[in-house]
Amino acid sequence: MDVVLVGLPGSGKSVVGKRLAHRHAATFIDLDDTIVRDDGRTIPEIFAEDGETAFRDLERSAIAGLGPADPDPAIRRVIATGGGATVDPRNRWALHRGRLVVWLDGRPEVLAQRLRRSPHVRPLVAGRDPIGVLRDLGARREPFYAAADLRVSGVAEVPGVVDRIEERLADGGETLEATTLLRAATPIGRMVIGEGIAAREVDDELRRLEARRAILVSEPGAWDAVGEGIGAALAGLGWAVETISLPNGEDAKRLAVVEAAASELARRRVERSEPLVAIGGGALGDAAGFLAATWLRGVPIVHVPTTLVAQIDSSIGGKTAVDLPEGKNLVGAFHQPAAMVIDVGALRTLPERDRRAALGEAVKMATLGDARLFDILERDGPAIARGDENAFDSGVVAELVERCAWAKIEVVMADERERAPGPGRITLNLGHSLGHAVEAAAGYHDLLHGEAVAYGLRAACRIGVSIGVTPPERAARITGVLDTLDLARDPLPYPRDVILHHLSSDKKHHGGSLRWILPTADAVEVRTDVPETTVAAAIDDLLAAGSPR
Repeated sequence: MDVVLVGLPGSGKSVVGKRLAHRHAATFIDLDDTIVRDDGRTIPEIFAEDGETAFRDLERSAIAGLGPADPDPAIRRVIATGGGATVDPRNRWALHRGRLVVWLDGRPEVLAQRLRRSPHVRPLVAGRDPIGVLRDLGARREPFYAAADLRVSGVAEVPGVVDRIEERLADGGETLEATTLLRAATPIGRMVIGEGIAAREVDDELRRLEARRAILVSEPGAWDAVGEGIGAALAGLGWAVETISLPNGEDAKRLAVVEAAASELARRRVERSEPLVAIGGGALGDAAGFLAATWLRGVPIVHVPTTLVAQIDSSIGGKTAVDLPEGKNLVGAFHQPAAMVIDVGALRTLPERDRRAALGEAVKMATLGDARLFDILERDGPAIARGDENAFDSGVVAELVERCAWAKIEVVMADERERAPGPGRITLNLGHSLGHAVEAAAGYHDLLHGEAVAYGLRAACRIGVSIGVTPPERAARITGVLDTLDLARDPLPYPRDVILHHLSSDKKHHGGSLRWILPTADAVEVRTDVPETTVAAAIDDLLAAGSPR
């Protein structure tokens, strides 16, 4: 077994690691020492001469050089990481998968005292207020540190810390089959991301909410693929499990379906304090969220998204809704979940079309300003869509999910109900105005949501270039990655007037004008002055034969 120690500078990872390794006659590896030995310079010299980005590249190489985790149940290696090593999602995947991760969590005041006595210079702290720096680093890194299997806090002496780790190891065998990558308590719900974590995390959340039974709301496809296993695991943990089944896909998002499900809750005497657990894709999450928002004026809900589009978008942010013939998501409510349990393992068996379509939403998030996400989509997007085993095993799928999901968390926290005076949350609707309109024109069956968003992104680029908001090279990169992903390339068969009719019902109207979100050189801009002729021309591009430009 490998034990990995994470935590802020000064938390004692090297000292604790050496003591633990000595007790077990294990190999001790200090990743910072590995970098210094391989590069030939001290860490302050690397920072001073090449900058932090270059150091992080060396750090990533050192982590990759560890190779696979040692499967021996006895401790064979103890690995001390640099304080910022686990900020990189790919590093976290490599370090957490199959290894026992321990977070040494100390108070900034204590850590600052240690750093003052330490002969080693920490570049991120040197010459600054150490307590303030450590508090800031701790707040920003907590979601990553908190993904550890064990948190040891409030123990100042090294022997006491080592004893705590030993106690945990003696508790009955750590199972390292599950990998937790991120754990964050946010104002809009707790988020956990990992692989093989769904049943365990739902169990933890139900206990935290003091539930008396597990009420699982799912759909046939998701239930067969994921939900039944979660239900069986919860039953094995002692939960009384009850299930409510909604139709697959957009068919779940009808008022009549919600009414029937609410009647089922009434028959089962579900109380206001009882949480619902939604297991399924984006449409199931929307419908179950609306059910939770309206049953007894609101009960808690735990989202377990099972599709890529739900994991990176629809399960996050508290928007719940059902459709009307007049438009998509016109009846709904804001209802933030108690938790979002995102298990990327569910994506391994997802149909290829579903994965590929969801990447339309990922392109949207990249366009909002994540350059690294653009690189991932251009290099690895086709492999992710195909479900290549290496795309999962290398951590690229997990990184894509985390980047999209956490970026949306940050946007929503800043503007939960789309009321901020600046661009705010409405920017997440990039590609959605025409996307929703073509979905409605298709009767919510011909196109998957991400496919429709991809058409909407092409239209947004066309409109943005036409009115001078979007640089042509930016539009070319966005449409180029859509080409790479084979999204929105076929002409649409719907009449222009039908699309325009549905566009007129779009929720983003304000003061009688539709707010368009359009790409800029490195982000987006909200505009209300787009001429109708420009919109019509963009729609004509989507309807034209050949690849839309």
